[in-house]
Amino acid sequence: MQISKPGPLPTDSDINLIGRLLPLHGSRLLELGCGGAAVTRLLAERFPEVEIIATEVDQCQHEKNLLIDDLPQVSFHYGGAEAIDQPDSSIDAVVMLKSLHHVPQDKMDQAFAEIARVLKPGGLLYISEPIYAGDFNEILRLFNDEKVVREAAFAATVRAVESGLLELVEEIFFEAESRFAGWEEFEQRILGVTHSEFDIDAALLARIKEAFSAHLDDAGEAVFRMPMRVDLLRRPA
Repeated sequence: MQISKPGPLPTDSDINLIGRLLPLHGSRLLELGCGGAAVTRLLAERFPEVEIIATEVDQCQHEKNLLIDDLPQVSFHYGGAEAIDQPDSSIDAVVMLKSLHHVPQDKMDQAFAEIARVLKPGGLLYISEPIYAGDFNEILRLFNDEKVVREAAFAATVRAVESGLLELVEEIFFEAESRFAGWEEFEQRILGVTHSEFDIDAALLARIKEAFSAHLDDAGEAVFRMPMRVDLLRRPA
C-alpha cells in the first residue's frame, strides 16, 4: 500500500467510483462522517434503490441534517466511527469520504474494528482520502495543516489490513475537481464548517484570501484538481 502515487492521475469522482465498485442494488450503505450531506444527497438521487444510513459526529451539523425531509431512503444518525449504532453484520458497504483523518488518532483502530463488526462478511469499505499535495492543499495548510492526521489515517488503514481485520481489494488514485464560485463560497464551505475550529486572525485571513484569489478565472470561479487516494477494503468472508 502507498500513501500517494507520483505522476499524472486520471480525473474521476467518488460518486462514479462508488457506482462502479460497491454493491448498491437493494443494499444498506453506511456513510460515516456525512458532513452537510451534499454527497449523501448525490448518492441518494443517483442510487434510489439503496438504503443510506448517514452519520455525523458534529452535533450542530447533525441537527441541520435532521431537517432534510426530501430523502426518504436516508436516515441521519449522530455519532463517530469509533462507536457505530448498527447491529453486527448488518451493512453491505461503508463509505468514508474525507472523514477518516477527522477521527481522533487514538480512536482510529477502534473505528476500523467497529466497521468490520457492522459489515456483513464480504462487505466492502470505501475510504477516500485527500493526498497531501496540490494547489488546494497549499491553501488549506495555511490554517489547517493536515499532514500528520492524514498520515495517521493511512497508517491505521495499513494496520487494519496487516492485522487481517480487513482485506485490501484495490487502491485507486485519481484527481477530483472542486469548484468554488468565488471567495464567499470558499469561506462558507471551508472556513465556516462547524466540525473544526480554526485560529484565524485578520492577517491570516487576508493571506488565505490572497492565496485563493490567485486561482480565480475571468468568470470569478476557482477550479482545483485535488489528488485523491481510495482504499477499497473487504471484511473477510
